[in-house]
Formats: sequence, C-alpha cells, structure tokens
Amino acid sequence: MAVAEAQLYAKVSNKHRGRSTSALLEPLLAKGFPAHIAQKALVATGQKTTEDAVKWLHSHCNDPSLDDPIPQEYALYLCPTGRLHSRLQDFWRESKRQCGRNRAHEVFPHITLCDFFTCEDQKVELLYDILKRVSDSFSQSFPPSISLTLHASPSYLGFFIDDSQANILKEFAVAFSSEASALADCHVKPSLKQFHLTLAHRFYPHHQKTLEQLAKCINPGEPCQWVAALYSRDMRFVHYQRLRALFQYKPQNIDELMINAGDLIYVDPTQQSNASEGWVIGTSHRTGCRGFLPENYTEKAHESDTWVKHREYVFDTASRPFPKAEKEPNVKLNGEAHNLSLSRSVTNVLSLQNAALRRGVLVMRHGERVDQVFGKSWLQQCLTADGKYYRADLNFPSSLPRQKDSMKQFECDPPLSSCGIFQSRLIGEALLDQEVTVSYVYSSPALRCVQTAQHVLQGLKLNQKVRIRVEPGLFEWTKWEASRAIPNFMTVAELVEASYDIDTSYRVTFPLSSLVPSESYEDYVSRSSAVIKQITTACLSKGVILIVGHGSSLASLTRALAGLPSRDSRDFAQTVRKIPSLGMCFCEEQKEEDKWQMVNPPVKTLTHGANAAFNWRNTILED
Repeated sequence: MAVAEAQLYAKVSNKHRGRSTSALLEPLLAKGFPAHIAQKALVATGQKTTEDAVKWLHSHCNDPSLDDPIPQEYALYLCPTGRLHSRLQDFWRESKRQCGRNRAHEVFPHITLCDFFTCEDQKVELLYDILKRVSDSFSQSFPPSISLTLHASPSYLGFFIDDSQANILKEFAVAFSSEASALADCHVKPSLKQFHLTLAHRFYPHHQKTLEQLAKCINPGEPCQWVAALYSRDMRFVHYQRLRALFQYKPQNIDELMINAGDLIYVDPTQQSNASEGWVIGTSHRTGCRGFLPENYTEKAHESDTWVKHREYVFDTASRPFPKAEKEPNVKLNGEAHNLSLSRSVTNVLSLQNAALRRGVLVMRHGERVDQVFGKSWLQQCLTADGKYYRADLNFPSSLPRQKDSMKQFECDPPLSSCGIFQSRLIGEALLDQEVTVSYVYSSPALRCVQTAQHVLQGLKLNQKVRIRVEPGLFEWTKWEASRAIPNFMTVAELVEASYDIDTSYRVTFPLSSLVPSESYEDYVSRSSAVIKQITTACLSKGVILIVGHGSSLASLTRALAGLPSRDSRDFAQTVRKIPSLGMCFCEEQKEEDKWQMVNPPVKTLTHGANAAFNWRNTILED
C-alpha cells in the first residue's frame, strides 16, 4: 500500500463511521421503541445505523430476554491487517485441516490489550471516544513495526512480542483501561502479561511438529498495519458451543426452532439430555428464540463468529521509516533463528507431507435402521396373524433375510430401512465418483452394518470383487445395545445363503463369545483399540480400508488410530449422539512419521429431512 493511500485509509477508518448514539436513538424512539430496548438494539449491532437496529428489533420481536437489562461484554484487541493477516489466515486454515480444531481457531488473530469487561448500554459511546482519544495520543509513539518471535511448547504455539514494543502496548492498554474505568464506570483490566499472538493452543502434543512446520512458513516481517478494535459478545453464552445452520429448517412442532441458512446457534452442552438422538436444544443468535433443531442441519462455528465489532483505530505507521529487511527474513523459534524463503508457503509443506500418505481408513456408521423410524416394536407392525412378514410401509425393507431361529431375533438385530439401503448405495456411488480405491471391507456383525457394507460395495461396483470381513470386535459398546444379552446375529453361513458377499476365510480378532453384556467403558475402548490395530496390521496394501460400524465406532476407532486419548464416558456419549446415519471419519497414514492423521472424508455428508407418515383419509377428509 502506498504511503498516501495508507494515510488516507487511516484517516477514514479512525473517524466514527456512524452518527452519534443520540442521533441513532431518536429515530428508534420516534418509532415507539422503549429507550432501553432501543439502546440494546444499537449495542447489539455495533451502533452502525438505525436501519441495522430496526432490523435487529424486528428479528428479536419474540425474544423472551428482550427486556432483560443484561449488558454486553467488551474486549480491546490489537489485530494485524494486510499481508501478515493473510499469512496468519493461511496458517489457521491449514492447521485446522491437518491437525483439527484447537482453541486458537475460536478467535481471529489478535493481541489482547484488555480482556472482556462489562459496560452499560448507555455508556458504550464513551468507550468509542476513549478509544479514539487514547489512540490519537499514542499514534506517534506506536511502534513502526512489531517484532514477533515464534515460541513453541507442547500445548502452545505463537508469536511473542519484543519487550520494548510490548511495553508501549502495555502503556496503551493501561491508558485505555484507566479512562474507561473512570469515565464509563467499567472495571477494565489491562493485559500486563507477556504480550503474544496465539497460533495454536490446547492441541495434542503429537501435532506440535506439524504445527511448527506450518508456523515457520509465516514471515512475521510481512507488511502490516495494526488496528486497535473494540469487540462485544453476549455474556449469557460465553461457555456455550456455537453452531452455524447449513440449511433452512421450518418447525413442525411448537417446541422446534426456526432457522435460516447461515444462522448462528448457541448450544449449552449441559442441557442436551432432553433432546432426542440427532437433535439439539439451541438459542438463535439472530432471533433470541430457543427450541429444538436437527443437528445434521448445522456445522460447528467459531466463538468470535457471534461477536460484534464496534469501533477500530488504524495506527498509521506507513509514513515512518521501517528497518531494512534482510533478503531472507528469519523467524526465531524459542530464540533460535530459522531462515525462510519468501517463496516457501503452506502449500509446499502440505505437498511434502502428502507424499508420505499410503493407506486410508474410512470408518462409517451404518445407514438408517428400521427401528430408528418405526420404533422398537417395528416388527409387530409388519407381521401377519400367522407370523409372516409383510411390508406395512414403503420404508420397511421388501423382505427379511432368512434366519434359522425365530423372526423375533430381528427385534434385537434390526435391518436397514429402504431409505437406509438407498443411503448406503448413494455413498458407494459417491466414493466411485471420487475414484476411491477400497481394498478391504470390515463390518460389525450387526445386520444393519453388513447390509450397509453390501450396498456401499454395490454402489462402488465392487460386489463379489471385495468381500466383507465380519468382525464381532467392531460391535457397539454393549452397555448401550446389549445390556442384558448379546443379540443372536446372523451367522456367516446364513449371510452367505442370503447372498451377502462375505469373506468366509476371515478369522476374527474377537470371537462372538468374547462379547459380554454391559461391558465397562474402559473394556470397550480397549477392545476398539485392539481391533483397529489388528486391522491396520493385517491390511498392508495401498488403498482404503472401509470399516462399517456404529456411531461409537467413529470416535473409538479413529481416536485410537490417530493416537488421541479416549474421551471420558460422558463426553463420549455426547459425541456419539451427534453422529448421523452414514456419518464418516477418515484417517490417512503418514508413513514417514509412522502415524495416522484424521483428515476430511473423500465424499460429502448426506443430509435429508424427516418424512412423517401420511394418512390421506384422516388428513384430507377430516372436518
């Protein structure tokens, strides 16, 4: 950016973009809104325009908390812009893709000047004045460039700020907090610890090396203007999870939440016990309303996605001389210099690492099971008086495979629904479209899992070419599915007789007789770890190992394979509740580092809505 352009940008940015609060408030009062609610709307929208506030008020017309006098929380951050910000965003994306989310991904790149504090709605404009006044007074002493030193530990990775420059930033933070405390009646604490810009936090120790390699691709000497920005958040939802709606959902019951694509939802993990499988209770950020919503209509969002930016001050350092940069800028890692080439990028590191990938493990939950739709008594709905099966609804399978024992065994070992069969074949076709090479297929002995594997193979056009290895060790945690007795699964001979492509030569790792009812969580985790180790040891050919199991399989098998510690049983149960039919996790082998890493599955997820039973006579002819 040219010096003249930078100066002009700074002048424009440092002016109040909106009118004064009183000028914004008067039109709202004229429309009949109470003063305290109008103030609340202005604060919730960053006091930009009256139009934004009116739109917020209309959206929150049914918000039960609209009259609550709860103030927002505010924080003052120093944020990079320009090319340095772009490089940091590249790191954010790649670190998330390669190592999964960590705590740093919740917020954009920043240096904390003053952590969150509360301020009454009618006094927020004072904070804007204080920010501009203090920033103006520090504009000439603000460092022309900020020296960043990379620091790494087993749970933290980030840039530390040079002491002399950090002292100026601390003085700035203290000045802001002092004036805010005195004039706006806020209790503001300036950050006085080691100033830092976090890259990764609370990650697994075995990801440290990968994260450091990615961090070394960031040149901290990239051109950058620093911006002091004031953000707010709703203090009621500080400890909530945030979801983003992928699709619109129109409520079908009075206790359900209306959501539009892009809506942000607050979800309290401690209040989900009353929600049915596949549903969550959430509060809409857009409307303030609360209700049930389908979890597979959402994805995880970041904490800062729900924050509001109020005002910012751009420090104009472009007109001041910068120290001459070396031809090959250095990044210091814990005090040790590492040479960087400007041409080196995150993509280079990625391509080098991908060269080591050899095998993949795709763990998949089975398709929609018939009792998931019609309840535990589904079999009673489709048996004639003489005990013969008939199709009472098109979503019942057209027939049931023959078993030597009573058909009652299907109550404990239910098959797929017709939709489940279609889902499974669709996934197989998607894998075929992506040219995924499936070399081995393993399945839990549960009929729904065997059927899912069979139809996925049909979609892949691999039926009779790759045969299914039925492994009892892949069965569900028996505390959930077999608390009293292990189901009488169809035998290998019965499955073959029913035309399933079964590998009859396969020797199981865990015999069926080794499964015990109501096993402990520790025993289940141990069983899962042993099974996945045995499978990956036995399957050495290149290609994908497909494992069809249960919702719990995605968590227990992949975490063990990636070397991640198991969750405690309560967190484990919460996680499994969120896994839909045909949910998938994918691990790739990084042979050079002798480890497996979780990455995006090769195909997209499958999302669809509910379709309730319909009786034309009761509905159309009903008066």
